[in-house]
Amino acid sequence: MTVEPQEKQRRKQIQWAPYILILPTVIYLAVFFAWPMVRAIRLAVWDEHALLALHQEADADSRSVAKLPQGTQIALLDRQSILAEAGTETGGEALTEVWFLVQASDVTGNPVAGWAPESRIRVRSSDDAGNPIGGTVRPKLGATADPLTEIYIEPNSGSAIAAKLESGEVVEIKEQAVLELWFLIEGQDEAETVSGWAPSRALQIYGDEVTGRIDTGDTGKFTTGYIERMLNDRFFKPALGTTLLLMVIIIPVQFTLAIIMALVIQSRLKFNDLFLAIFAIPLAASDLAVGIVWYSIFTQSGFLNSIIQGLGLISTAQTFLSSDTRHWIIIAIWLAEVWRATAIVMIIVVSGLQAISQEVLEAAEVFGANLWQRIWRVILPLLKPSLQVALILRTILALQVFAVVIALSGGEVVTVLANETYRQYYTLRNMNVAAAYAGFILLISMFSAVIYLRMVRTQEEAGA
Repeated sequence: MTVEPQEKQRRKQIQWAPYILILPTVIYLAVFFAWPMVRAIRLAVWDEHALLALHQEADADSRSVAKLPQGTQIALLDRQSILAEAGTETGGEALTEVWFLVQASDVTGNPVAGWAPESRIRVRSSDDAGNPIGGTVRPKLGATADPLTEIYIEPNSGSAIAAKLESGEVVEIKEQAVLELWFLIEGQDEAETVSGWAPSRALQIYGDEVTGRIDTGDTGKFTTGYIERMLNDRFFKPALGTTLLLMVIIIPVQFTLAIIMALVIQSRLKFNDLFLAIFAIPLAASDLAVGIVWYSIFTQSGFLNSIIQGLGLISTAQTFLSSDTRHWIIIAIWLAEVWRATAIVMIIVVSGLQAISQEVLEAAEVFGANLWQRIWRVILPLLKPSLQVALILRTILALQVFAVVIALSGGEVVTVLANETYRQYYTLRNMNVAAAYAGFILLISMFSAVIYLRMVRTQEEAGA
């Protein structure tokens, strides 16, 4: 038997340390990224109450015989009451009946007990807790009506009759039960007519009490309805157009300014630390605070009007932020976002510049490259990994522009995709369409990230 060398055996041993170190990251991504994303996608494409299951009997545990879509017009063929606890929770308002277990004497004077609906018993006395304990049998109206009232073995008019009581008979109430109405319904499923029992809480009963519609279902199915509602939303196209416009006008300007700011810092001029502190000031402000600051600049009594009026360029204050000056709102948002988020890109570029060897830059200068040639031929190619990260991050931030838009336009005159997501979720209380908007933003983010990774590639990536 050949024994492998000790070095080979050591090499074959599994190194568990890297897996243990990465485990918290995997758990974090699964809990705070993967699971919420799956839930959001499910909300956007899954209708939880699309179908209502019809049962063979008036019992949630009985076999399902068919399914009808939500909104289907139905005919009511029969009704039956069951204990409310046995009903299926479908989210609607149930129609209920109260039944009493009564003890009394029948028409022959023999003591009997059975269940009677509340409509047939007039409560005459109650205990200290308000529970009925005694009453009388109500009389039946109509010349052809049976004067006797049936009581049943179970709290259900479909069960066997225990006895019959005369009108006005004194009864002792031993127990009461709340029952939910179930209906035997018939409806059209595509080209087929189906029937079955369904709980009242899932139905909307019309005034004639013989027709109705399915109000909510208890079974989900895949649907594109929420996505279609998003695409047909009257705010969708304006929001998409404004979002893409902001991406186009913000990102190039920010990258140009960020690279210039990073080169200034990298050049180690006098007061270099002061420049860095000034450039980083916007990072300390929240999105909403930045929006309010720039609103104070562009409002009718703001700094901009004060300055140009002071210079004598205008005689009266101009209105910049109104429905008639939408272009000024776009400009204000553009300036606010460029001021707010350029520092983020600058920090990433500075990190990339510090990774570039000073010897490479000195060699380019020795070979006669001027400043522009060093930037274009040496610095930018070596910055590609950092630029990839900055482009992806800044695009995601541009797609999430929200608070600045709210502060400068109120979200009505100018709207963006993030604002419409909020409107659907908070104002309209439509989580499914809001999830469709959120999924659409995610799709644009992923698509743009793939484009950046393909366009801004390092030499190693291009040669792979």
